[in-house]
Amino acid sequence: MAARAFDPEAEPPEFAEECAPRPNDVGFTAAVIGLAAKMAKADGAVSETELRAAAQVFRPPPGEEENFRRAFSLAKQTVLGFDSYARQIGRKYRARPCLLEDVLDGLFHIAAADGPVGPEELAYLEEVAVHFGFTEMEFRRIRATNLGPEAGDPYAILGLLPGASMEEVRQAWRRTAAENHPDRMLQRGAPPEFVEIARDKTAAINAAYAQIREELSVPAN
Repeated sequence: MAARAFDPEAEPPEFAEECAPRPNDVGFTAAVIGLAAKMAKADGAVSETELRAAAQVFRPPPGEEENFRRAFSLAKQTVLGFDSYARQIGRKYRARPCLLEDVLDGLFHIAAADGPVGPEELAYLEEVAVHFGFTEMEFRRIRATNLGPEAGDPYAILGLLPGASMEEVRQAWRRTAAENHPDRMLQRGAPPEFVEIARDKTAAINAAYAQIREELSVPAN
């Protein structure tokens, strides 16, 4: 399964980077619940579908489900204050960008739970990404791997601009494929929804790489 997920060249993944929050970091948990609830509120209305999606990707420990729901219900009343949650997480875990990207992936999952992701939700996600310390190019890549590239641009998924060399494309593919490999989530014991997100992102990354390779192999007129 792992080799197929890592196509088209099936190289072994590496998972050396620390991508988990510190043990018993209740501040991180509270901030993530706040961001999830306010993500659901970003388009003006919070649905039960979004609550279920939040509980799936930011799964509360056994016995804490009611506390999660209570905290979510309190935070969802307004979008105000989401930036303080984002800054708190960004400052604490700036050295663990893969963890911050996991949080953004979870927020994208919530945003898409009740239909297409709208402009208010995208604006929310982009501001969270800024507070997390991601550059515009990095957010473009994260957005593209979650929602698909704009105007058929496969370079966005690899975090590149059109015109990159084949060697740059290959290096970007190897890096992003390793960072988003579903086996990384499985090794961490992540909820199935995060493993599924990783599979979708890996498929998008591999498809983008294959498309660019095909385009660059066509002789110039």
